[in-house]
Order: sequence, then C-alpha cells, then structure tokens
Amino acid sequence: MSDFMKWLYPRYIRPYLDAVPQADYSFHFELVENELGQHAVESYEKIQEFTAIHAFLLGLRTGAGLAGISPP
Repeated sequence: MSDFMKWLYPRYIRPYLDAVPQADYSFHFELVENELGQHAVESYEKIQEFTAIHAFLLGLRTGAGLAGISPP
C-alpha cells in the first residue's frame, strides 16, 4: 500500500466514515468494539483501515472504468 494511501486514510477516508450515519449497523459496531480487548481493538482498526482504503481504490477504478461507457 502506498504512503499516499496511508496519508489519505486519516485525513479523508476515516473522517468520512466517522460522519456517515451507521443506522442499522450501530449495534454491531458497538458490540464488536465493547467485546474486544485493547490489543484486538488495534487490530480491528487496522483491518478497517485496510478494507476502507481498498474499497476507496475499487471505487476509483470502477468509476474510471465506467467513465468510458457512459452516454454523452
């Protein structure tokens, strides 16, 4: 993973995720966060970072791929 993506995550991706309403998922987030020990919470946060970065990149690639087929 590039240094740029590691820089982008705390400055753009994570604040966006924190601002999105969790709605039906808030129970599940709270359940996991309350049940994990400190060491596991750190690992859970790194897993979230990895997943969010790659979801962001997938969105960029998908958008770029769709740009060529969209009607004028």
